[in-house]
Amino acid sequence: MQSHFLRLFFIMVKQQFNKRQSLLFKQFTNKGYALFSCLGREVIVGVLSVSTLVYAKADGISTQTSLAQDSLSREERKLDEVIVTGSRTPLTQLQSAAIVRVITRDEIDRAAVTSINDVLKVATGVDVRQRGGFGVQTDISIGGGTFDQITLLLNGTNIANPQTGHNAADFPVSLNDIERIEILEGAASRVLGTSAFSGAINIVTRNADGQKPTAWVELKGGSFGTIGAEAGGNIGAGPTTHMASGGYSRSDGGTPHSDFEKSRMYYRGRLAGSTANLDWQLGASRQSYGANTFYSAKFDNQYERTSHIVASVGSDVHGLLPGLSIRPTLYYNRFNDHYQLMRGKGGAENGENYHLLNIYGVGTDIAYRWAGGTTTAGFDLRHEHILSTAYGNKLEEDQLKNIHGSDRQYNREASRTNNSIFAEHSIVAGGLTVSAGVLANRNTGLDSRWRLYPGIDVSLRPDSHWKLFASWNMALRMPTYTDLYSQNAVQQGDPNLKPERNNMLKAGTRFRTKGVEITATTFYSHGRDMIDWVYETEESSRYHALNIGKLNNMGFSVDVNGSIPLRPTFSGRSMGAVSYRLGYAFIHQHHETDAQIFKSLYAMEYLRHKVVAEVEHPIWSRLSASWGLRWQQRMNGYHPYTKIDAKLLWRAPHYKIYVQADNLTAHRYYDLGGVLQPGLWLMGGTVINL
Repeated sequence: MQSHFLRLFFIMVKQQFNKRQSLLFKQFTNKGYALFSCLGREVIVGVLSVSTLVYAKADGISTQTSLAQDSLSREERKLDEVIVTGSRTPLTQLQSAAIVRVITRDEIDRAAVTSINDVLKVATGVDVRQRGGFGVQTDISIGGGTFDQITLLLNGTNIANPQTGHNAADFPVSLNDIERIEILEGAASRVLGTSAFSGAINIVTRNADGQKPTAWVELKGGSFGTIGAEAGGNIGAGPTTHMASGGYSRSDGGTPHSDFEKSRMYYRGRLAGSTANLDWQLGASRQSYGANTFYSAKFDNQYERTSHIVASVGSDVHGLLPGLSIRPTLYYNRFNDHYQLMRGKGGAENGENYHLLNIYGVGTDIAYRWAGGTTTAGFDLRHEHILSTAYGNKLEEDQLKNIHGSDRQYNREASRTNNSIFAEHSIVAGGLTVSAGVLANRNTGLDSRWRLYPGIDVSLRPDSHWKLFASWNMALRMPTYTDLYSQNAVQQGDPNLKPERNNMLKAGTRFRTKGVEITATTFYSHGRDMIDWVYETEESSRYHALNIGKLNNMGFSVDVNGSIPLRPTFSGRSMGAVSYRLGYAFIHQHHETDAQIFKSLYAMEYLRHKVVAEVEHPIWSRLSASWGLRWQQRMNGYHPYTKIDAKLLWRAPHYKIYVQADNLTAHRYYDLGGVLQPGLWLMGGTVINL
């Protein structure tokens, strides 16, 4: 984003023979008749502020400026010119036919959060069920779905875990690395593939973008022996930019057997050219933690160690032919998982398991802009392979693979290849946007048949304040390796599970005026062959993975956010503004099945009600405070609870100091199974910009 500020004060002074009116320019036009409007008048050209979007994609360029203290009071901060993940066709947030909720850098800075998962908790339509502190293990779902039904992306790269969604939210980036988080609610298979069954979340990191070199260091500490340190920086050298960061944290945990250690590193680079841009990233994370009663209430001292490596390279070729752009992508994911049912006790007989996943992906989008709109086509090829001591088909004796750091061997293996071909056409005509397309998908883990998943999104912007939208999309979700193969003392998978299928209708509106924005949506999701872990009878001792029949979710949500300017002090100094956000989501579920079910573990444990409220206000000088409240009621036997968080922030040009409280009222509650959540958790730290 480049901003050009023209400050030209020009007054024509000459002898007045005729009385003339003064013409004050408020808006410029390039119409041929515009000059005649000036004849015979005194011309005053005031202050003109023009924002020009040089280049934008889902990698971090925003229209944010620093002209005022409060980001929510300025339309320059609305990110309308940034291309978001609402369609295959490159469309800005303003043009997009889908409503994509964007959590900005400023919102993250102000919030009383310690992890990416905490940030997502305050998104109205997102359900976050956290087992441990600092996002150690978190289940993320959207719109009444489950944690296996969403796609997680890092700068557009799919980082979903086909073994289990429990480990998918193991991000190699920190809050300091993030430019924004994009949340797409609703089925999006034709846009992001079959795993986007009920929605998608795209984390967009910062980039140097040719700015002067910068560096930062963060030190933090708090309750339960929690300490952490992070550092990072970026540099631009001609057409090449680089950003890197790393960090470490540890804690004794807020509950018994919930200690953890986490480390991570991340690097991102870009090479900008006249006809093509090349982007690449490499991230790695590792965490080891006491898993308390995470997977079984019968064992309160479980243990798990996971690691994740993600690497990708992509390009945007845009100068070969007028209107043509080609975006090839190549990526790799590697997941390691070491689990002990009883901490410190190895061997299969004690419930110890190892899993190693390698995922390879390649794809290309080809978009052509012509008089009739923009046509986009392409393909995605994703191969998933797992070596395990528990999941997959048994290996022959001569095919066993040694496990690094253990005397055991991988004795099971499974793999599948997901092929997708898509086509989409988008029309942007004035305030109307129509995006329609279809995904053709074949998965070798199913039956290698091609299946079609169409969809259409429509939005109308009758003026600068209103946006109306509606959509219909189909989706498919393949069972995870855990769903198919798990066999232990507490779980029984089923290799004959059918994939989940879904039809979703969504409609809504957004109203925006100075200082306030209101978004209201409603949806209906018709799911078939839905998968859940259930007790089939009261006497059951193991959860069984089962196609539980039809599951229909219907609901609505309302979000209101904005700012209220404060009056200046007696000395004329601006006090900034009070920023606020209110949200409410409601879901009703209807279940039809012929299967015998006594108790459900995930699919029917949806949030019936969720209320979120956030307020950020100045206190004195550079000191501000933010408050966050979340009240929610979960179905399937959970008690509703209220959680309040707070943060004090002193922000200076080269540093900031913060103190924050998680669960200010120290209320103890359960959000997943029998895992008791911590009480009050105090943290403090400083971020120094070098």
